[in-house]
Amino acid sequence: MDYTITGIEPGAGMSEQVRDTLDEYDNLEGWDVQESSTAGMLTELGQAIDNEEPIVVAGWTPHYKFETYDLKILDDPQNVFGEAEGINTLTRVDLEENMPEAYELLSRFEWEPEDMQAIMLEALERDFDEVAAEWIEDNRDSVDEWVEGIDSVDGESFELGSIPWDTDRSSANVVALALEEIGYDVTITNVDPAVLYQALNQGDVDASVAGWLPTAQGAFLETYGENIIDLGPNLTGTVIGFVVPEYMEDINSIEDLPERD
Repeated sequence: MDYTITGIEPGAGMSEQVRDTLDEYDNLEGWDVQESSTAGMLTELGQAIDNEEPIVVAGWTPHYKFETYDLKILDDPQNVFGEAEGINTLTRVDLEENMPEAYELLSRFEWEPEDMQAIMLEALERDFDEVAAEWIEDNRDSVDEWVEGIDSVDGESFELGSIPWDTDRSSANVVALALEEIGYDVTITNVDPAVLYQALNQGDVDASVAGWLPTAQGAFLETYGENIIDLGPNLTGTVIGFVVPEYMEDINSIEDLPERD
């Protein structure tokens, strides 16, 4: 492992928590965090597993990597990563006033981790919008509950902010299609988390269904939340932390990671 945590984008909310672990856990003194991108982390993880080498990555569930590989999230006795998170729906402050139809649909949107993970898996081979359209067709009862009784609009533009992670691409594409069913012309804009919260605060995007709260992105909401409405979780049960392959049998907690010589 070379005493290294393989991380993701430096601007991601969880990246700060990953760095915090080096201060909170005495056994991690002298360890390093290698930050790059989610794609880079997944590449490193796959290569290590192919060679049955030890590796520690910053990870989260739901994510297709748990379907692709035998993995486990390490216990976090110091609770640096917090308890199980939700993924929340966020809007600009005046959305309910000037786009009440979109606001109503967004307030109804909720689904399960298994729904998101199913789309992520299928989207490994195909485009997210195509897979999301199939999910909409196969889960018509759920979608009908989101759109039932909402008045149609006539091609009004809607800017949906998201984060360039497969989890959030899944939810953004599903919600975009649901909004289009009631007449919106939806554009999905993928940006880093800090930029997303700034854009919501400034009204540059209308809404997002990618708010990992209260811990992973809590600092962004605290900084920019004055003009952001939090509609609560659209998905619950997410967990973030350090992830290792199951073949690392003796490593079940962050405290089990070896001290640097």
